[in-house]
Amino acid sequence: QLQASGGGLVQAGGSLRLSCAASGRTFSRYHMAWFRQAPGKEREFVAAIGRLAASTDYADSVNGRFTISRDNAKNTVYLQMNSLKPDDTAVYYCAAALSYGTEVFLYGYWGQGTQVTVSS
Repeated sequence: QLQASGGGLVQAGGSLRLSCAASGRTFSRYHMAWFRQAPGKEREFVAAIGRLAASTDYADSVNGRFTISRDNAKNTVYLQMNSLKPDDTAVYYCAAALSYGTEVFLYGYWGQGTQVTVSS
């Protein structure tokens, strides 16, 4: 089970840090990712991190502004979001997969989502 938190309302240029806590003892077996979905749009990839954090990937739209990290001892993955823009407004979902990648279909486990709203 994945539990996302940390969303909220922030002004453009501000920062937020999302957290996603996983239950169970096998967190380090899974690659983790963040996706987001804005109203009327498809769910899109934001960032991914490998099991041991050796690999990370970012969508072009967030590269240089967002940082994904994980703490396997705490069963938690984070998304640090800086220089936020109104276009970043969406529900953000954390997800887990046994295969690494950026495609939605790879991820079989999903959190409930946390709302991020960026005002201009």
